[in-house]
Amino acid sequence: MSTIKQLHQTPKQLGYQFPAEFAPHRATWLSWPHKEASWPGKIHTIFPSYTQFIKELTRGERVCINVRDEEMQRFAMEQLGKVGADFSKIDFYQHPTNDAWCRDHGPAFIINPSAAQPKAIVDWNYNAWGNKYPPYDLDDVIPTRIAEKLGLPVFYPGIIMEGGSVEFNGKGTVMTSTACLLNENRNPHLSQAQIEQFLCDYYGMEQVLWVDEGIVGDDTDGHIDDTVRFVNEDTVITVIEEDKNDENYSLLQHNLKQLQAMRLLNGKQLNIVELPMPEELIYEDQRLPCSYANFYIANESVIVPTFRSKRDEKALRIIEACFPGRRTIGIDSTDIIWGLGSFHCLSQQEPQV
Repeated sequence: MSTIKQLHQTPKQLGYQFPAEFAPHRATWLSWPHKEASWPGKIHTIFPSYTQFIKELTRGERVCINVRDEEMQRFAMEQLGKVGADFSKIDFYQHPTNDAWCRDHGPAFIINPSAAQPKAIVDWNYNAWGNKYPPYDLDDVIPTRIAEKLGLPVFYPGIIMEGGSVEFNGKGTVMTSTACLLNENRNPHLSQAQIEQFLCDYYGMEQVLWVDEGIVGDDTDGHIDDTVRFVNEDTVITVIEEDKNDENYSLLQHNLKQLQAMRLLNGKQLNIVELPMPEELIYEDQRLPCSYANFYIANESVIVPTFRSKRDEKALRIIEACFPGRRTIGIDSTDIIWGLGSFHCLSQQEPQV
């Protein structure tokens, strides 16, 4: 018997908000990769790095993994066993998915510590980045499936939204990109002001900040988690391209100028930390959306994708300086990025409350 219920006021009206990723987690949610078409010809190559990611997560929090069935769970356990992952910290849920990108199809957990139900889930509609990769029917219902399992109430905004398109400072500000959220393949019936209202109402925010551009090769139409990330309430890391001949150079300079002009709710300018982009990576004539900004902030570590690039070490040192108290761990993402995403795209945090 499900204890799930739908709430008819907005999360903001009920005092809920989406915490920053750097706030404490209960768990990290993942959807086990299985879709060959996402890594054509090389899905088998991603598991060493993917399982290393999970092993690192279990050092500081639980890991909850959506799998199709017992057969997939056995395969996952076999792969995780190879890296010595801590199975006492891993929970499997038989929630079939179409794909692995849990940042975008997974639940948006919101909290209100003083509410009778201190944690709830927002179940946004999901259309696989503008209907690019059907079918996505299984992914679209994952948040509600998880809410049923955890006995959490659910909010249904009724519009398309992806977790990789939004970034939070934990103090009332959400940042996003016009390239993605104003793309006509998401919510063509909504104006920018209407989208801002949904972001504020359902994430419990007071302010929406916009940059324009995403990076070249990003099939999500410019997710913010490849370009700008909050590391604390008033500091962002933003990627820049140092080579003026690279096609990302002017896009990222444009974003940088926009960030420099922004003000937070308290009137402060953002502290901006510049992070280099890795060198261009081409596979089968396609430029891959490599970005060090696609790191994941876990309880005890910051897990950063690396790309066998001479810029890897510099990027790791810059990120490390932004997160005192957490270990900065680089994990090779050269094969994973063939799926056009990395560790942040693959994961979704569940906050502690």
